Amino acid sequence: MSCIIEDNAVVLFQGDSITDWGRDYNNASSLGNGYVMIIDALFSAVCPEKKVTFINRGISGNRVKDLQERWKKDCLDLNPSWVSILIGINDCGINYTSEEDFENSYRDILVQTKTKTKAGIIIMEPFVLPVSDYRNKWREDLNPKINIIRKLAREFATYYIPLDGIFAQASVIRELDFWSSDGVHLTQAGNALVAKAWLNTVGINITV
Repeated sequence: MSCIIEDNAVVLFQGDSITDWGRDYNNASSLGNGYVMIIDALFSAVCPEKKVTFINRGISGNRVKDLQERWKKDCLDLNPSWVSILIGINDCGINYTSEEDFENSYRDILVQTKTKTKAGIIIMEPFVLPVSDYRNKWREDLNPKINIIRKLAREFATYYIPLDGIFAQASVIRELDFWSSDGVHLTQAGNALVAKAWLNTVGINITV
């Protein structure tokens, strides 16, 4: 398919530390050192004529309710053309968020985006790699939340990137710690895999 990102678009990335990845909060144009930076670099190299602006507003430690609380300032007020969301792993484990609260908060940010902007929405599902028994226990919390996110993606007709499945597939090819040091935070290869999946979803064919 052709690229769905239009000329002069503003693409906003939202999420937690996986998206944040060391961005400078005092520099509005800072993209961090993770998958957002890789997407910006590759997209700009392949489609420089589109003059797309990428914005990173991921904040380390955020849960879905944190996105909800800052959605006006860090999404609506930015008037994005596209919003890409990766959230949910911090709602598992010791910071557990109930399924009902998780769905209500996630649904609210999607409703706000649909009704108050003209932005397209790209949802990336959260993931965990079973690098330890501790991380593997998070699967019990994460699976229901992934199912909620998939349901919301169908309901709101968003683009959807099944990262949990993508990393499960990749982990058959290379060992788990090649992709993530702790089952959540990504290595350079893991960040590149996310970037590749995102770019392929929007119509930029990355084959290497």
